[in-house]
Amino acid sequence: MISRVLGLLRDMMTSSLLGTSVWNSAFITAFTLPNLFRRLLGEGALTAALMPNLSEELEERGRAAVHELINKTLSWLVVICCALSALVVGGLEIVKRVDVSEKWGIAAGLGQILFPYVLLICVAAILSAALNLFLRFAIPALTAVWLNTSIIIALGIAGWVLGADLEQKTYWLCGGALFGGLLQMIAPAIALRREGWRPQFDLGISARVKEVALLTVPGILGAAVFQINIMVSRVLALSVNDSAASVLYYANRLVELPVGVFAIAISTVVFPSLAAAIAGGRKEEFAETYKRGILLCLLLAVPSAVGLGVLASDIISLLFENGRFTAMDTASTAPLVLIFAIGMPFYSFVSVETRAFYALKDTRTPVKVAVVTFAINVGLSLALMVPYGAVGLAIATNFAVIVQTILLHIALGRKDLDTSLQGMFGTFIKIAGSAVLMGLLVAAASGWLSTRCGESVFGQIVLVLVSILAGMAAYFGALQLFGMKLKSLLH
Repeated sequence: MISRVLGLLRDMMTSSLLGTSVWNSAFITAFTLPNLFRRLLGEGALTAALMPNLSEELEERGRAAVHELINKTLSWLVVICCALSALVVGGLEIVKRVDVSEKWGIAAGLGQILFPYVLLICVAAILSAALNLFLRFAIPALTAVWLNTSIIIALGIAGWVLGADLEQKTYWLCGGALFGGLLQMIAPAIALRREGWRPQFDLGISARVKEVALLTVPGILGAAVFQINIMVSRVLALSVNDSAASVLYYANRLVELPVGVFAIAISTVVFPSLAAAIAGGRKEEFAETYKRGILLCLLLAVPSAVGLGVLASDIISLLFENGRFTAMDTASTAPLVLIFAIGMPFYSFVSVETRAFYALKDTRTPVKVAVVTFAINVGLSLALMVPYGAVGLAIATNFAVIVQTILLHIALGRKDLDTSLQGMFGTFIKIAGSAVLMGLLVAAASGWLSTRCGESVFGQIVLVLVSILAGMAAYFGALQLFGMKLKSLLH
């Protein structure tokens, strides 16, 4: 929660200081590049391949073996990231020297500055995975806090102390991101040392290292498809107009707040439990943990989606409409938030589904599904971006994630595990019904308050907070009326 709130504050400052300018859109596009490889080499494929092997090492040989595997994995990761950074920085230099438009030249230059972030965050991801294995969730969850805090301080210095222009503010933003990445690496390293780990450069190849590599390769392909998906969307958005990439980003960030707080947190905690259940041959425990993870995600994602959709314009205006972010930008962003909100339950569903496959050491199925959804997203994006602009790109992304959810669930149902959700259908109906009642109340409350609170910042805060609190009370009250006992769901 702290991480996401600070991330929201970071975006508020960025929107105020940079607006939807070409510099902001170029930064968003450039920062996507190291994040692409972070997903490939750190948080995504490698972590997914590493976690089941760490669980097995812990059960079979104890913590010393876990520390040894971490060191071997980190050593190879550092070598790969350094080589990759040299290649990418050199490639972007070639792009700068080619006769490209100004915005692409700016994006390439920023990409050269930002790409070393990939090394810092990939190392942090592996260290965080090891902490999760030891049931240490707080420090890994707080890693993004250091990034957001660093960026906030950098933007504050650039904007309000130095009064820098757009270009200088963007470079300070890059510096804040890199320093934040350094803090993201240091914090879990200190925590893991307290668990007995000692860093050691070791390029030895053991049987476990080979297995991690073999599992990582298809996982990289799947993560690559997913991240290239995002990259293509942002590149296409930058091609639409100077502001499209920015408004698409801010809309997506608003949706990521509840998804990150609830769905990602739940799936992060569920993953080690799923891996441990499989490592111990406890299939019934695996199935029960999976179903409970899905239920908890939907219990929180569905009302969040409804509330965010109803209050989209009010929330955007309150958070971002300041400085260089105008009322016209709010009007452009609101439809995108509504579209992305519709996809929130599916994003939550997918976050648990993919962890289930990784716990089963099946990285191939998510790859196959990712390829299908990538083709759908690109095809729909190209078809819809010309007539509908950023709205078309958002629709394409949403449709692709819905297809991904369905295909992954069907594939998981073919495993020798009881992962069917048919017995939970009645519960899902109660959640949806409660969310609808909540949405109607929120719409009525916000409409009534809008005529009484005025257009001041204080009035906007009252409108949003009162509407959200009324919605929460209505949702959980409706669940109780429908006979759902929250204690039994959380047990």
